[in-house]
Amino acid sequence: MGKQALEGVRILDIATVIAAPWAAGLLADLGAEVIKVEMTGRGDAFRAMGPLKDGKSIRWPSMGRNKKSVTLDFHYEEGKKLFLKLVEKSDVVIENFKTDTLDKWGIGIDVMRQVNPDIIVTHVTGYGQTGPYRKLAGLGTPLQAFSGMTYMQGYPDRPPVSPPFALADYVAGLYAAMGTMVALYHRDALKGKAQEIDVSLYEGIFRMEEAMIAQYDLMGTIRERSPMPSGASCPIGTFETADDKYVIIVCSTNPVFEHLCDAMGKRDEWLPKYAVAGDRLKDPKPIMTAVSEWVKQHTFAELKEKCDAAGVPISTIYNIKDCFEDPQYQARHDIVDVPCEEFGSVKMPGIVPVFSETPGEIKWAGQKLGAANEEVYGDLLGLSDAELADLKQQKII
Repeated sequence: MGKQALEGVRILDIATVIAAPWAAGLLADLGAEVIKVEMTGRGDAFRAMGPLKDGKSIRWPSMGRNKKSVTLDFHYEEGKKLFLKLVEKSDVVIENFKTDTLDKWGIGIDVMRQVNPDIIVTHVTGYGQTGPYRKLAGLGTPLQAFSGMTYMQGYPDRPPVSPPFALADYVAGLYAAMGTMVALYHRDALKGKAQEIDVSLYEGIFRMEEAMIAQYDLMGTIRERSPMPSGASCPIGTFETADDKYVIIVCSTNPVFEHLCDAMGKRDEWLPKYAVAGDRLKDPKPIMTAVSEWVKQHTFAELKEKCDAAGVPISTIYNIKDCFEDPQYQARHDIVDVPCEEFGSVKMPGIVPVFSETPGEIKWAGQKLGAANEEVYGDLLGLSDAELADLKQQKII
């Protein structure tokens, strides 16, 4: 394995659960040395989160992959001193405690910068570091509702629904990883000052709601619940095939609609009458009905052949078994098998994105709690075996 893109970058992941630890994990995949600092005795709460197999979290091996797990209790003065020694030798701290918690513990940004003026600190909280809600507790699913996204999901005659996983957490994690990299570039390449990055759980989702924001501002329209995006494309929707499969077809551009006409057998009566999206959206029902009837006359294999030939994006709705069996997933190494102490081995998502010169690597699955204590505290900080034994006896590590 050649040199990785982020080799030489050391990150302290002192966060818990999903968003911030996931951000650190994305950077670990690409070569950053990530030291996962966990509470002595219990570790990250994510270790106990379901689904569970034999009482162990099946998600931890992926969330903790490529990280060096050390234990440390910040409540002890010696624990704070150890933490600051780690800060002194690191580039980034990623944390997600409630706003001002690190200051309350005596290890806030001002204290960190006394030992390392170049430290970058990435904060991930529910509502961000500013504003009237800055100190409120926040979790992904409630903050997803706060973002306005949940209101739009589902059917008009039923209650709103949330995604089946913590989407807001993972989106916030992406922004946290991106923000950390921008700050590193600004500090190292542009020779700028070290920064703090302020990521909230709701703003990553809200940033994607451009159409809804403009629609309300300029037209006074509140986007209501719909099982598919509405008001921008036609045809768009879920359609049932002759062999009882559900497929998604979306004509988000005028050329794609023309390609669909070709796939359906020209449909000369639709062009040029419906060549422009605005004309299709004025009265979408005839088009939607015709497409639904056309799909119902074909098996998915037949539809896929016709649509692929014509250049129309189409997909059946996959479950996770379908993903495992699909050759595209296999060719892209989207699912990888990683040795794991708890389960022998476990499959997990591959590394995204793909780099041509510095590909990422999964070096190991999530470690047992404190597995890297001797390596980090002994080799990196230079503590003796006696000092380590004393810290362990005091339950500081």
